[in-house]
Amino acid sequence: MAERYSRSDRVSEAIRRELAQLIATELKDPRVGMISLTAVELTPDYAHAKVFYSTLAEGDAQKQIHEGLTRAAGFLRREIGRRVRIHTTPQLHFVHDQTMERADHLSRLIDKALHSDPGTGED
Repeated sequence: MAERYSRSDRVSEAIRRELAQLIATELKDPRVGMISLTAVELTPDYAHAKVFYSTLAEGDAQKQIHEGLTRAAGFLRREIGRRVRIHTTPQLHFVHDQTMERADHLSRLIDKALHSDPGTGED
């Protein structure tokens, strides 16, 4: 049986897809390099959207990417309004998604614990 998705889920995915294309092809800001848009969360009234992104950049480069995305939010919102058919085009709020960094950190901690525990039988 096919899964049912709410209208909000479908609109969020459409916004994520269009933003990804816009950032890759239309955004000229050199601060915004390679990023992946991981999710878009809309408020119930569609007035605001949290756009989660991940990047391999670290430190100052992450800050630069965030500044570039924030600076381009007006342009991106206008383009979303033209491409996605919704009554209200949400204000875009970019949030760095740290899921991958946290997963990598936890993986390293587990590896370290396994290799330092003499009860595992490994050296």
